[in-house]
Amino acid sequence: MARKEETETATETGAEAVADAPPTLGVGMVGYAFMGAAHSQGWRTAGRVFDLPARPVLAAVCGRDRTAVRAAADQHGWAAAETDWRDLIARDDVQIVDICTPGDSHAEIAIAALEAGKHVLCEKPLANSVAEAEAMTAAAERARGRGQVAMVGFNYRRVPAMTYARRLIGEGRLGALRHVRVTYLQDWLVDPEFPLTWRLQREYAGSGALGDLGAHIVDLAQYLAGEPLVGVSAMTETFVRSRPLPAGATAGLSGAGGSERGAVTVDDAALFTGRLASGALASFEATRTAAGRKNSLRIELNGERGSLAFDLERLNELSFHDHTEPAVSSGFRRILVTEPGHPYLEAWWPPGHALGYEHTFVHQARDLLHAIATGTSPEPSFADGLQVQRVLAAVEESAEKNAIYTPVLPLP
Repeated sequence: MARKEETETATETGAEAVADAPPTLGVGMVGYAFMGAAHSQGWRTAGRVFDLPARPVLAAVCGRDRTAVRAAADQHGWAAAETDWRDLIARDDVQIVDICTPGDSHAEIAIAALEAGKHVLCEKPLANSVAEAEAMTAAAERARGRGQVAMVGFNYRRVPAMTYARRLIGEGRLGALRHVRVTYLQDWLVDPEFPLTWRLQREYAGSGALGDLGAHIVDLAQYLAGEPLVGVSAMTETFVRSRPLPAGATAGLSGAGGSERGAVTVDDAALFTGRLASGALASFEATRTAAGRKNSLRIELNGERGSLAFDLERLNELSFHDHTEPAVSSGFRRILVTEPGHPYLEAWWPPGHALGYEHTFVHQARDLLHAIATGTSPEPSFADGLQVQRVLAAVEESAEKNAIYTPVLPLP
């Protein structure tokens, strides 16, 4: 009798647990290379770390090569593999479409997914042109009326130190902003024999270092400053104008070239200055030809009351100077952003145990799921992505006109 009662109690407890379990949301991802692997890590991990309003399920991943996409599905934990993104969008078990493809396909996939009633996460930059970004933003606005959300994947906002820096600036710790300086330097294109991958062709990538790296630092500068850029003066340059065509498959930021060559149609480097809406000045450098710099993103903001500085190679740290303190004892101090009271850190490790690059994608998945559950507009939204796209367009226009100051078209 006791065994029967125990069994009945266990059954009831199990039923209650199932009833209390959060609902599931199926994720369908288009693209499975570098960013696809990073996004997969985020979706797999978010529900194991954070208490979420809905549990993400890796329903299906899509790529054109059937063998390669099936291998990616097995490696990263996706239940199914598709070779046509239209079939992925049509799946009943997919409620979120995650776009990790080159920029030339972002608009078509995102608009189709939104019109099919799906939520959308799209990698940066939002599109390859302002016109495409405007169409995507309009589709996202229509979808908002149906309860859908759309977010851009500017993952560096999700570095806890960056989110905490935004909090400090919002609290007025820097006072009125005076200057912003940002650099993003890589070196994987220093070798002139690096192959002509899609990132070096305008028809696929839209632009070069400007869109790949510049989009990140424009978004980060505007996010931290809490205001948009209103004008820029720019120079761009392509140092290696032809490269070997790829010999076989490329992976991430590596690959081998063959004997035939093709034209590079994007920039290798972009330098520009800008003015923020408040009148604060900003400077930006983005290149993939800075020898010895692997993924060096640095930003510093100076205000009337203090300064903040961040280096991605030390991504658990923030440098802060409070200029209101007595000069005899003031200076930059190192803030180790690993305390439970810092953004996102309540779910991770004890203080002093560092996080890494991959955690930004976990935080990204968390934030999107909360936006879906609460019906709030996620940040960065497609409108935020459009604003960045308009800055990139102004940079290119200025560079074509010998660095003439070029206004950034405001959002309507």
